[in-house]
Amino acid sequence: MTAPHPGVSPLKVASASFVGTAVEWYDYFIYGMAAALVFGPQFFPDLSPATGTLAAFATYSVGFLARPLGGVVMGHFGDRVGRKSMLVTSLVLMGTATVGIGLLPTYDTVGVWAPVLLVTLRFVQGIGVGGEWGGAVLMAVEHAPKNKRGFYGSFPQMGVPGGLILANVVFLVVSNNLTDKAFEDWGWRVPFLASGLLVVVGLVIRISITESPEFAKVKDAGEVDRKPIVTVLRQHPVQVLLAAGSFMGNNTVGYIFMSYLLSYGTTELGLSRTLMLTVTLVGAMAWLAIIPWASALSDRHGRRRVLLLGSGGLAVWTAVLFPLVDTASPALVLIGILGTAVFLGITYGPVAVLFSDLFSAKVRYSGASLGYQIGSILGGGVAPTLATALYAASDSSAPVTAYLVVVSLVSLVCLAVVTRDVRTGVPAADTPAGSDAGTHIPHSAEKTRTVPDAR
Repeated sequence: MTAPHPGVSPLKVASASFVGTAVEWYDYFIYGMAAALVFGPQFFPDLSPATGTLAAFATYSVGFLARPLGGVVMGHFGDRVGRKSMLVTSLVLMGTATVGIGLLPTYDTVGVWAPVLLVTLRFVQGIGVGGEWGGAVLMAVEHAPKNKRGFYGSFPQMGVPGGLILANVVFLVVSNNLTDKAFEDWGWRVPFLASGLLVVVGLVIRISITESPEFAKVKDAGEVDRKPIVTVLRQHPVQVLLAAGSFMGNNTVGYIFMSYLLSYGTTELGLSRTLMLTVTLVGAMAWLAIIPWASALSDRHGRRRVLLLGSGGLAVWTAVLFPLVDTASPALVLIGILGTAVFLGITYGPVAVLFSDLFSAKVRYSGASLGYQIGSILGGGVAPTLATALYAASDSSAPVTAYLVVVSLVSLVCLAVVTRDVRTGVPAADTPAGSDAGTHIPHSAEKTRTVPDAR
């Protein structure tokens, strides 16, 4: 494995990945919160409250449709030009779109152009975040010491709950200091406009770090793949599909936790906006704390053990999440959220290095991004919209619970397969830089040698 550049601290690179990723996910999450709380009446006033919320979540899903495009385009250039430049590009795209949403006129002002512009900017957000994840993860993992790739890879993963925490804090501050009317009229714009300052901070940090040493090795050897996405689709389609399936359960439950429950708790159960924002904030803090712990555990005991434990636990916990929330008891709602957050952290943290190890360095940005973003479409991309529709059709949370359990079980099966057939403790970069060989171990080879980290 390539050593880090002299004077470059893996912790500094990982921390920069965390900060930049947290800023991008803050931008992404404030849209989900606004969709749950205000976008219905602001952009779809002619619809009933339930249908307006459904329409708002549909625009929310547009961002997920754009994410694979961002992953493919930025993955292509990330594997050809470098990881760092794509991270800067993704942050600029995300920040521009987010501030633009904060400046949008509503339906009452410009009519149908309001939702059209909203969807357009949401699409741009999706492109930005679609290209973000792969680059941030690879910068952290490819700079990391070999025996701590899981731990350092968890830093950009922590950016997701980090962004959620920041988004919740900002919404709580704005919401609690304004009347309901002021919040609905203009207060919801403040979190979007504040993104401009956060993006500047993220850019300063990202520009200061160096390029990935593993990409530099590929580039110096003159072995950069001219069409990395084509190579991935031709040579690694199974790995891409398994990665997508492995991530689908975590992403589905994650977006139910991060977005849908906020709408469900306030509109269907009559709980206060402050309560739901607060319990989501506490859950995000627990999620943030669990991610590095679970990832470090995977360095010591193997990705397979940790991920299967977390995925199995998530499948079980999703069966009790809505029954707990439906009690409308603040204590039981909090317990439901905290249990979800724990299993989300266990299944999310080690995914960064797992997906990295599926592909060699010269196509890794494209391969890891494509698997992750396809999983996000199949998971969180449809989860809030589908959950809203399921509840509206049955007036019961039982179909939503069944949906979460089934998706979690599908991911458990995919994880069982991919962690069985992949050397999850030995980085793909340990193969020659120009090789397209991933870390796949044929079953015959598995019978003749033991790979402790894949147990």
